[in-house]
Order: sequence, then C-alpha cells, then structure tokens
Amino acid sequence: MLIRPARAADLGAVQDLWNAMIRDTTATFTSVEKTPDDLRALLSARRDAFLVAEIDGVCAGFITWGPFRAGDGYVHTAEHSIITARPGLGTGRALLEAAMINARAQGIHVLVAGIGSENAPAIAFHRRMGFAITGQVPQVGRKSGRWHDLVLMSLTLDPPLQTTPPALR
Repeated sequence: MLIRPARAADLGAVQDLWNAMIRDTTATFTSVEKTPDDLRALLSARRDAFLVAEIDGVCAGFITWGPFRAGDGYVHTAEHSIITARPGLGTGRALLEAAMINARAQGIHVLVAGIGSENAPAIAFHRRMGFAITGQVPQVGRKSGRWHDLVLMSLTLDPPLQTTPPALR
C-alpha cells in the first residue's frame, strides 16, 4: 500500500467512493453528490491536505482535512473526511496515521471527526486511533426522511505521534 498526495488522476475514483457514501448511507448527512468540479476545487484548495491510498495502482481510499470552523481562533484545528473502498485492509489506519503526521507538521493541534451516530464502525475505528468522543449533537442532520445525531470526536496531535507510516519514512 502506498500513501501519497492525491492527484487529478485520482479524482474519478475519489468521486466514486464519496458519491457511493452520499447515495447509499447515512454516514454523511449531505445528499448532494460530488462533481468533478467540486473535487478539482478541493484538490486545488487542499493540495497538502489530501492523501490517497493506492493498492496495486488503484485508489483504495482517501483522506482530506481542512478548517473546522471559520475564524482565526480555529486555525490550529482541522476536521477530516476519510473513506475507504474496503474495510479491514488497514487502509483507513494508514491514511489517518499519515494525515495526523502531515496535519501536525502543518501546525494542526487538534483533529476533529464529525461522525453520524449510526456509523458505529467509524466511531470504533476512531477510538482505536486514539480519538475520544467529545460531544454528541442530537438531530442536527436530516437524511432518508429521518433526523440523525452527530458524534464529535477529537484527537490532540501534541505530543508528537510515535508511529510513522511506511510510505512516509
């Protein structure tokens, strides 16, 4: 597995992964699918905060991070999105470990995950990665004709992490 910066050539695979999540799950509350223009703009804006996992030349997942909230008081806090093609291969772990290292190097102090409360696998994954539940906001999302809770999880990136993904050594 190779963890590397996203490239324009990856955007079709990223779009497929993201739009499947938007269409088929309540893991995200949005119902508006990502367009090629959306992803080109995201790649341009987050060139240093957009990684993909490549397995056998194929994009097996991605992670991107960016501003948590507007305002200069939040510049050291970022929220991330991570999607993998198949669970259980270590793709998510490799992506998140690489993102944590890169985000810390970019001056990010706290990384935040906003997770739909029905997404138990994502909550468990983030717990295994050291994130703690720091809040739950009831009924803030609406999708599939129902209200959904948002679980907020966070991880302080200081002191320095102990692991370095093999692709970044």
